[in-house]
Amino acid sequence: MLRFSRSGQGSPTIVMLSGAGGPLENWHKLYPGIEALGTVVTYDRPGVGGSARPRDAQMGTTVVLQLRALLREIDAKPPFLLVGHSFGGLHANLFARVYPEETCGVLFLEATAPDDVLNMKRYRSGLQRAVAGLLDRFSPPDPNDEISNEAETVAEIAEAPMFPAIPITVVSGGKRLPRWMVSGDAQRERARNQESLMRLSPLCKRVIAQGSAHFPQMSEPQLVLDELGKLIKRISP
Repeated sequence: MLRFSRSGQGSPTIVMLSGAGGPLENWHKLYPGIEALGTVVTYDRPGVGGSARPRDAQMGTTVVLQLRALLREIDAKPPFLLVGHSFGGLHANLFARVYPEETCGVLFLEATAPDDVLNMKRYRSGLQRAVAGLLDRFSPPDPNDEISNEAETVAEIAEAPMFPAIPITVVSGGKRLPRWMVSGDAQRERARNQESLMRLSPLCKRVIAQGSAHFPQMSEPQLVLDELGKLIKRISP
């Protein structure tokens, strides 16, 4: 059973894909403005917020199939405009490849790129590795959760059809984090990976959220709403 929220009306259907572990409340600063842009669907993936724990390994294809089943069950009408924040960007990436006829556009919001999963762990500091080890020791990860299956998700994206030539907007945080939190090398790698998202479609726009780090929807909600509105105009001129 997946907890969801549906509000607004009309086309497009805007589907919000949260980052790992992020409940639907993470989008609250976009309301009520986002409801004027179309029908808005937010939901908690298995193991998050009010949704039940996952019974199956949450690989990308599993998540995409669960989402499409939910959209059909609640009679949400395509075309879908996907908004993928952080880890949800991987799911938006895969959904658009698997169901291009149902996807009219994607807003990648500080989104995880496949190369983030493949490369970013090498830049973790000793302190970050120690903290991660302690967390795993005292709160072991669920082998079915999406982070435990992130490598499989990246492999599925690599094996999926090409990303469709649909309008996309890549919103990247421009606020640099302290070096004790994220090394300079890690920030440069992250910047390269954000640029790689731009190459997914020839119809791409890049926006730097100068006042934001990883959560533009919290720190600059109006910017996110403005860019979402502009993306909708590009989809339906």
